[in-house]
Amino acid sequence: MALKSVFDSSVIRAEFDKAGINNRFIPLIWKYVIQNPDCDWEDIPSLPSSAYTLLRAKFKASTSVVHSVFESNDGVTTKLLIKLQNGAFVESVIMRYDSSLGKLNGKPRPGGPRSTLCVSSQVGCKMGCTFCATGTMGFKNNLSSGEIVEQLVHASRLSTIRNIVFMGMGEPLNNYSSLVDAIRVMTASPFQISPRKITVSTVGIIHAINKLHNDVPNLNLAVSLHAPVQDIRCQIMPAARAFPLEKLMNALQEYQKKSQQKIFIEYIMLDGVNDEEQHAHQLGKLLEPFQVVVNLIPFNPIGSLSQFITSTNQKVTRFQKILRDIYDIRTTVRKEMGQDISGACGQLVVNLPDKRSISNAAPLTDIEDIRRQ
Repeated sequence: MALKSVFDSSVIRAEFDKAGINNRFIPLIWKYVIQNPDCDWEDIPSLPSSAYTLLRAKFKASTSVVHSVFESNDGVTTKLLIKLQNGAFVESVIMRYDSSLGKLNGKPRPGGPRSTLCVSSQVGCKMGCTFCATGTMGFKNNLSSGEIVEQLVHASRLSTIRNIVFMGMGEPLNNYSSLVDAIRVMTASPFQISPRKITVSTVGIIHAINKLHNDVPNLNLAVSLHAPVQDIRCQIMPAARAFPLEKLMNALQEYQKKSQQKIFIEYIMLDGVNDEEQHAHQLGKLLEPFQVVVNLIPFNPIGSLSQFITSTNQKVTRFQKILRDIYDIRTTVRKEMGQDISGACGQLVVNLPDKRSISNAAPLTDIEDIRRQ
């Protein structure tokens, strides 16, 4: 029987309870492992003797290893290829920002350098979005909560992580219990990441959205909408057939009523598919009842598998102007990072990144900046 990750919170808590060991030792174990990646259990000071026996018998300090690290040419993006205990691979991406660059609402932006980690929740994905490289893998398996948290552990040894976005491989809400357990670990000691600096992105799994705020309040919710009407959504996102747009919007309205927070709408720009002026007006009318931020995402090429091309800058600008000026909807355009290492939005798929020469983009406005506006 395979040993479990020590970061599998529900498992280790259950085992400690069964053995009569106080759960207060668990954060101390996590902190020591983070700081001492090659430690033996006996190295951890001041644990009850029964804890050492239990840890040796049932847990590993890490069930995954960093197989490869790829650095982008711009020096601000790092992609980690992580090998899991079952031999499968997932990818995580560190994106670095400097808050001191530029201005926010006409004033110098607060803070300094910070890093956001893009985390995977599954090996592959069953949603089958036709513009996403991960979807071409199909679905392999869910990650345990420990395997999700271990991505943060690996990344934190390379950079101080301040924000987490569940926008990597997989549909987070299709791995709901592991997602919730992982977030509870990330927001507790020793990580102590604020829930307001964690974003969960979903294609719109309605039944999970309905309970997310109660289970893990104060998160940012991002919805991969990508089309303003049901028929276009179904064409580019097959899973949309199971989650009709009208029912999805009702669920989002209820979520916003409970959370009193903005919802982030992700909208990938596909030339001739969803980027015309009529689509901008349809989207504006659909989102008028909500407090939202729309993030327009330039389509990233995924080789010969894609039938799509990227919308022109002119179309993106016009689309943004309609949403802003006519419907008064805050709208940003994502400036992609990590394209040269296949680490940008929609490009995560387990293979070695090709070495095409792709111009590096300027740093993007990340979730932390958008929340302040």
